[in-house]
Amino acid sequence: MNPLISVASIIAASLAVGFAFIGPGVGQGTAAGQVVEGITRQSEVKGKVRGTLLLSLDFMEALTILHHRHHKPVRCL
Repeated sequence: MNPLISVASIIAASLAVGFAFIGPGVGQGTAAGQVVEGITRQSEVKGKVRGTLLLSLDFMEALTILHHRHHKPVRCL
């Protein structure tokens, strides 16, 4: 295989994985911001909201990692 194609494939795969992680990162940031906003409005529900946030962030992170682990890697030979 042409070395230029191998290098281009590696760069393209790296960029694809990097861009794929931007969405969940933005989603987690938005969720955390909304929780902080909710806690400042109603501080008496702080524990319940915080627990729900942590569980939600765990699910978001797990789905992101599992999604990328099940894709076949690019083979450059």
